[in-house]
Amino acid sequence: MEWLGLHGAVVAITGGASGLGAVTAQPLREQGAAVVVLDLVVPEGVDGFACDVTSPASVDDAFSRIADRHGRLDVLANFAGVNRPALVVDFYGNDSQREASPDQFALQVAVNQLGPLLCAQAAARLMIPQNHGVIVNISSEAGIEGSVGQSIYASTKGALNAFTLSWAKEWGRFGIRVVGVAPAINEPTPMGNADHVAALAYTRGVEPGSIEGDYTERIPLGRVGRHQEIADVVTYLASERAAYITGTTIAVTGGKSRG
Repeated sequence: MEWLGLHGAVVAITGGASGLGAVTAQPLREQGAAVVVLDLVVPEGVDGFACDVTSPASVDDAFSRIADRHGRLDVLANFAGVNRPALVVDFYGNDSQREASPDQFALQVAVNQLGPLLCAQAAARLMIPQNHGVIVNISSEAGIEGSVGQSIYASTKGALNAFTLSWAKEWGRFGIRVVGVAPAINEPTPMGNADHVAALAYTRGVEPGSIEGDYTERIPLGRVGRHQEIADVVTYLASERAAYITGTTIAVTGGKSRG
């Protein structure tokens, strides 16, 4: 437990009520960290606060509550995100709902780009006086290599990668590290539900049942990732053992590429 140096650390996880965020909360707790879940709805019995990451007032309120309850903030993990697959132009010509729209763009930019910015601002205001802190941005392999049918999503994750680089340079003088984690395909999450898979399959011109097989053929390790494998990387990066890692995004992809 002491090896990672997380005992007593206060960690805020956006989107921590379900999916990968909820999985990551567990190893952090096992390392002795106090995990605060920030989500639209926080499960009963879980330490956390309701928070809409797209609302400045909601974000400010949530981080003020963290400061009041815990007196500090050591780590922010930006997990909250949405993905709405759509073609830029529906060249299949069968479903206008599968074509990118201003509403889809606005939603994904608000949650995936504005949300991390607002939360990082609020976190940094607590971390700068401490001269210590870690911000972990959950990006995506799509933000590095692009993705058919996910250009809006990929663009928001590319922006998040740029945030990681820039914030690391801006806040390094205050002892704040900023790192990114870019998973590829992993175990099903709420983001990867049936509607999501159907939409993605349409953009690729394939049946929904073939999506996972198509991906695993491109992964040298021959399988999709496990939530725990991504959670372990986040936990390490949040720890004192990663004290000299900042301004970079680490791909957790099993070697997957678009080639």
